[in-house]
Amino acid sequence: MSAPSASEHVFGRHEPASHVIIHVSDPHYLAGGVRLAGRYDVEANFARTLEAIRVVHPNPAAIVITGDLADLGEPEAYRRLRDAVEPVAAELGAVVVWVAGNHDERPALREGLLDLAPTEEPVTGVWDLDGLRLIALDTSVPGWHHGDLDGGQRAWLAAQLRQPAPHGTLLAMHHPPLPSHIPLFDILELQHQDELAEVIRGSDVRGILAGHLHYSAHGTFAGVPVSVASATCYTMNVALPASAVNGMDAAQSFQLVHVHPDTITHTVVPVTDAPTGDYFSEAWLEHMSGLTPAERLEAFSRKTHSRSDVE
Repeated sequence: MSAPSASEHVFGRHEPASHVIIHVSDPHYLAGGVRLAGRYDVEANFARTLEAIRVVHPNPAAIVITGDLADLGEPEAYRRLRDAVEPVAAELGAVVVWVAGNHDERPALREGLLDLAPTEEPVTGVWDLDGLRLIALDTSVPGWHHGDLDGGQRAWLAAQLRQPAPHGTLLAMHHPPLPSHIPLFDILELQHQDELAEVIRGSDVRGILAGHLHYSAHGTFAGVPVSVASATCYTMNVALPASAVNGMDAAQSFQLVHVHPDTITHTVVPVTDAPTGDYFSEAWLEHMSGLTPAERLEAFSRKTHSRSDVE
């Protein structure tokens, strides 16, 4: 029998997560595999992201990609993205949830990724992930880059939320219902947020997954935690003053979402090949699992170094 994975060892007060979701955003694929803005190799960056996804968890419930799937909405770009994602999802046994963003074109997305009629109807969906409900909303506005959810989508969402799900609900959308400290992003913010808050407040919605900003961010909306995944194509260099923030080909990441009965955590996973230590291992975890709680604290929590050890 193989050694248990890290997720199967329980050393603290929380049991392992009931559901694990991979949250990815903003791949911005282009036809022909050309570089975005002649600079960013989005396909190579996304390939590295998929390799990291393969490693970080063996069987996530879903891979959720929150918008700007294609940069120009080209049919071939959607085909290329689908060809990259679906084999990995099949390998992991994960559902793929495609979410529309402001760079996407609904007809090409619906036809290329969902095998649906190429119409301007919103790209929405509901998934039952063993009792965890995942709802995809479409905040794209045809012909525009700002976000919105019209009355029809809000009414549809309200109808979905009337019956609570056993493990609650996650919403996936592109435009986050959060302010940005970068002024230009608020020009392209999600509109009708007050009306959306009325639908969500008091429901079983436990979290909102979003993208759009090209940097990781967290906040609350209508009392619900919001987690924004950074982009896989390029990210915003938020180490600069807000008025000077621009894109950089670095710090790409995705998020690992762990759903517990009493909380949901969002871990930013960097896509990097940086040298990594090897002290902690499955063998180390197996050793610790054989100790009592008091022995584990003695072995790992007690400070044993002297001042000279750290100088």
